Parts: sequence; C-alpha cells; structure tokens
Amino acid sequence: MVVGIEHCVYCFDVLVSYLEGRMSLEPEFENHQYPLFVTWNIVNHGQTRLRGCIGNFEPLPLHSGLKEYAITSAIHDRRFSPITLRELSHLTCGVSLLTNFEDAEDYLDWEIGVHGIWIEFVDDHNRRRTATYLPEVAEEQGWTKEEAIDSLLRKSGYNGRITDKIRNRIVLTRYQSAKYVITYQEYLQHVSENLTKHSTKRENRNPKGSNYIVDEFTIDEWN
Repeated sequence: MVVGIEHCVYCFDVLVSYLEGRMSLEPEFENHQYPLFVTWNIVNHGQTRLRGCIGNFEPLPLHSGLKEYAITSAIHDRRFSPITLRELSHLTCGVSLLTNFEDAEDYLDWEIGVHGIWIEFVDDHNRRRTATYLPEVAEEQGWTKEEAIDSLLRKSGYNGRITDKIRNRIVLTRYQSAKYVITYQEYLQHVSENLTKHSTKRENRNPKGSNYIVDEFTIDEWN
C-alpha cells in the first residue's frame, strides 16, 4: 500500500467538516488495515510548527482509522490547544502508514532517516514508560541517535537523571513508514478538481433532453 494525496485530502476534509459542522466526503481509497499516524503542522512566515500528532500502532481500517485520528490529533492532542477554523489556511497534513516492525538489539540499533523508534522501559519507581518518534523526526531535528533517545526518554515523562543505566533498560522497536504531506491549498485544489471531474461525468451520462440531477432535485430541462 502506498500512501497518497487521497489519504491526506480525506483527513483534511474530516477536520474541515468537523469544524464547519457538516458531513465529510467519502474516502477515495481502499480500506486496508495499517498502523497509522496523522500529523498536523502550521506554517507561518516560513516557520513550521507542530500542531498535533497522534496515531496507533495497532493495524486499523484506513477509513475509520484516518477519520478518528484526523480529529484526535487536531483536537485532542494534550500538548496543544485544539486547531481552529482560522488556522486552516496555514495547515499541512501528513499521513504516515507504518510497516516493517522489528525488535532492535539495543537502543542504538536503528538508522536515522530510515527507522521510526518505539521505546519501552521501567523507571526507578517501577513505572512502565513508552514513547515514539516517527522516522523523519531525528533527521529533521539534526539529532544523533543518543540525543533522539534522550529526547524520547523525556517525552515518555521521565524526569530523572539520564544515564547509561537508564538507556540500557530500553526495549526498542524500530519500524519504517510511508508518508505523504499536503497543504490546505492542495486539499482545496484536489476537491475542486474532483467536483469538476464528477460534474463532467454526470453531464456526459445525461444527454440533451434527459433529466439532470442538481442538488438532489431532478430537473427536466425541456419542460
């Protein structure tokens, strides 16, 4: 399965319809099952800032999974305030479908720019902690492997001193992903082109003198 523009368009439309109080468009892709993440970024004055990113490592049907996490990541990511209508024109949406999960030999057994990483460990208070970074994060931040691991430890909620003893407690799972990103303007363009395409097909199916379907009403243009 290759992730594509149609997955991001669907997530955008789910969010827009949620904010506008309308029904969303039907998905244009097959309903395969994948672990997935939806990422929202906002771009202002050339600067990109994360606005929400949540997903699930369990394989989910793409239709319901993307619909759920498009909203969850945009509205319910506790690190951020909910995304609003006025932000839409500055948003980008990224969809990541996760594949190739592997148990790593240790916390450094992964490649920057290739693998996403999921860590699990037990802290000094016998509390199990987990955290993940998608494959692009370490490379975008310019981190070394150890810097990425230390950042993940903090992301998991661990506030103690980071030592090799703590790092060596980590059970690391590495994975890969296919990702596609679009802007709000690309979403609007895709929807507009599809509406035009469907309208043309509809007209071609209704030759002169036949009934047209317009806004759910049947109109005989020769009456």
